[in-house]
Amino acid sequence: MQNSGTSSQEETSASLPPKGLTHKRFALTGVSAHVDPRVDAVRGDLADIRLADRVFAPHYAVPMARRVSRSVALRLGPKADSEVIAELNAGEVFEALELAGLNAWGVAATPGLVGYIEANALGEAPDA
Repeated sequence: MQNSGTSSQEETSASLPPKGLTHKRFALTGVSAHVDPRVDAVRGDLADIRLADRVFAPHYAVPMARRVSRSVALRLGPKADSEVIAELNAGEVFEALELAGLNAWGVAATPGLVGYIEANALGEAPDA
C-alpha cells in the first residue's frame, strides 16, 4: 500500500515531545492516608463516601442508617463463623453500606466499628 503523502512531518511530530524531553508521567503526591479497617469502612471494592477525601476506591456508598431490630453479632467477615467483634442490641444504629445475600456490611454507630451483620436484623430508619 502506498502512502498518500498528505500528512506532513510537522503534523506527525506535533504529538511527540521535543528531542531530549520526555512525556510528563502521572505521579501521586502527598502522604498516603492511613486507614484502619476496624473503624474506617474501606474494602478493596467499596468505601464509605465520607472517606472519599482520604481514600481512593472503585465505588463509594452513602450509608443507610437503620435501627437493629434484634440483638445481633457484628462480625469481622461475612461468614457465620467469622470472629465476633461486638454485640449490637435492638435499637442501636447500624449504617449499612452494602446489602449482599444474607449480610449487611457497614458501621455500627455506637461502638464505631466496621463489620457484617445479618441483613434480616435491620429495621426502620432511626428517624422513622
